[in-house]
Amino acid sequence: MSNITAELGKYNTLKIIAINDNGAYLDAGDLGEILLPNRYLPSHCIIGERIEVFIYLDSADRLIATSQKSLGQVGEFVSLKVAQVNKMGAFLDWGLPKDLLVPFNQQHTKMEVGKYYLVRIFVDQRTERIAASSKLDKFIDIWPAEYQQGEKVKLIIGGKTDLGFKAIVNDLHWGLLYDNEIFQPLRVGKKIDAYIKQVREDGRLDLMLTRGSKNKVNDFTATLLEHLQQNNGFIALHDKSSPELIQRTLGVSKKTFKATVGHLMKKGKLTIEKDGIRLK
Repeated sequence: MSNITAELGKYNTLKIIAINDNGAYLDAGDLGEILLPNRYLPSHCIIGERIEVFIYLDSADRLIATSQKSLGQVGEFVSLKVAQVNKMGAFLDWGLPKDLLVPFNQQHTKMEVGKYYLVRIFVDQRTERIAASSKLDKFIDIWPAEYQQGEKVKLIIGGKTDLGFKAIVNDLHWGLLYDNEIFQPLRVGKKIDAYIKQVREDGRLDLMLTRGSKNKVNDFTATLLEHLQQNNGFIALHDKSSPELIQRTLGVSKKTFKATVGHLMKKGKLTIEKDGIRLK
């Protein structure tokens, strides 16, 4: 008996056990033998070879394998576009021939064709089919988060709020990025690295896109000095320059820029002039 554990709605590396006119049959363990149709079968495959495939259900609800890349898999949050809406719900384009269903009872707001929505992909335990939900809160951990200030985390950008952007932290918790600390374009579904700014008393997370610490100042010092040397020792930025201009010119926040300039002035390496800063 095969000891392979293959999972529906995910990528699996499976062994080819037979090849015929329809394609290759793969050993999927408890899921049985699954067909990889000829149109998805790489050339020169042989029996016994292992191949990475995505397992899903075709239009007849049969298990099928594909070498095509889906835009997400079970257990992931991902932003997908609505391809059509009918009496069953909304169908999302996730890169495979059969679109991904979001039943009406799994829609946080009524979905519209052509719009993108952040969803969680899951296997419906009742129907045993792959589905998606935009009711994200039920997939987020309700227990207080245990993170350290300055800890690096993975974010998926959620919805816009009055204060900034909500973001899902490490696929587990909600956190918040504040508008005045965002210096790059963000969109729902974007995946980025960030840092824990603080864990509030209520357990909620404040986030930042840069480490914002002494380490960040030290990291940027060499960059700023190199930029000055390449521009005849002068840069037309100062403490009155806009955060947007600083970000566009140097790729850092105004806070980091000011802290680094102050650090270099104390070391006697910079002077402040009316129109900018100059390397001594």
